[in-house]
Amino acid sequence: MILLTWRWIMVFIALTQDWMENEMKLSLGHNSGETDPVFGKRSEAAFLRERKVVPGGSMRAASWFQPHPPYAARGEGCWVIDIDERRLLDCANNFFSLIHGHAFGPVLDAVRDAMTRGTAFGMPTEGEILLAEALAARNPRMEQTRFCNSGTEAVLAAIKGARGLTGRHRIAKFEGCYHGAYDWVEVSLDPTPSNWDDENGNPASVRCNAGTPDSVLQEVVVLPYDDPQRCADILRREGASLAAVIVDPNASRAGTVPMSRETAAIVQESCRRDGIILIADEVISFRLSYEGASPLFGLEPDLITTAKIIGGGLPIGAVSGRADCMSVFDHSAGKPKVSMGGTFSANPLSMAAGLTSLEHYSRPVVDRLNKLGDTLREKVSKGLVEAGVAATVTGMGSLFRLHIGAGKVTGYRSAFPTAEAAKLIRRIQLAMLDENVLLTPNCSGSLSSPMTEVEVFSIADKLVRVVERELGAHQGSAA
Repeated sequence: MILLTWRWIMVFIALTQDWMENEMKLSLGHNSGETDPVFGKRSEAAFLRERKVVPGGSMRAASWFQPHPPYAARGEGCWVIDIDERRLLDCANNFFSLIHGHAFGPVLDAVRDAMTRGTAFGMPTEGEILLAEALAARNPRMEQTRFCNSGTEAVLAAIKGARGLTGRHRIAKFEGCYHGAYDWVEVSLDPTPSNWDDENGNPASVRCNAGTPDSVLQEVVVLPYDDPQRCADILRREGASLAAVIVDPNASRAGTVPMSRETAAIVQESCRRDGIILIADEVISFRLSYEGASPLFGLEPDLITTAKIIGGGLPIGAVSGRADCMSVFDHSAGKPKVSMGGTFSANPLSMAAGLTSLEHYSRPVVDRLNKLGDTLREKVSKGLVEAGVAATVTGMGSLFRLHIGAGKVTGYRSAFPTAEAAKLIRRIQLAMLDENVLLTPNCSGSLSSPMTEVEVFSIADKLVRVVERELGAHQGSAA
């Protein structure tokens, strides 16, 4: 009896393993079992090993996708090589932070030089002066700067600063926009059609994480990204209670579509009228011009948060603004209104890498990269139309994102994918990986300065071909 039971257990285990293998093959995309698999054996082994010691088997949910991502070994310019020695054209660029791609020679030299003198001190260094001066030289509204270690920290500090300046507690943010891992700015990060409207048809304050207190929801006003009149009405009603409005004018999570000048003007006018601190979150969008994103939209923010490209590939964050606003952090005469600091803030390695990165992101480089972005979006858009598939590409400057569907994308709600579209996006991302092009899991990407028309044409051709094939296969299976 015991022997019989044991045999049934072994049969069950074998059947379960076969089912899991088949599920993994199905999730890999069009070529599973036909050619080399998307994922190499070493990456698979690394994932199985990591999930024993890391929740979910990955340090970042944003970079994870089923069955698991490939594991990076090294980078060279606009290419990343995984531990299975496959070369991938990198459009993820560590979520848009590597403006000069991987292992950029001048940055490596600057970091090596700084490292020989020490990696961190309990004292200020001249490096922090130089990088703050470089930011001020690019945009006069970045008159003064305080550094930290991430975009999340920068946004957190800016909001605390706005509260300290105004004496108010509530903030406003736009629906679906990502501003880091901070309770207040995560409100309505990922609402769904079932919960995104309140009883008046306005965007509701929806919790993102389990355990977020109701009090946090009550302190966040949610604005529509693509409805200027409703945005104006909400700000007129709530403005007197707001410490800050935070805005990313080319929000990646809200569709990677530029905010309309009308909406931007309404935000600016409302902040002036009601004494609200306007925070421009340019953690991603600072790359859009030499001066950053705000001038492109007619915005004159009080505080600007940056990170990613200003660190040259090392951890960094920054809050910048006019001297009168930045005085909220001034500790030189005693306890400041708002304290801001960190053990590794303004460490000499990040300062050296960031300064060198910005020095090489000159106006000609910015213009060249933005033109390449225009070329990519135009080529993909034309290819999708000629292929007759219901898909579109959005973006600005050197940023782009693919959407499935025939409708125009104007903000978070119109970018929100149906269940079928979400599955197709996952398949397309995996299929592009099979074409040796790395996109983010939602099929967005960025260009880096080592790229030329050769890489851009390759990305565009492969993306159109993959979208046409995957949508065709989906329509065929649904017929």
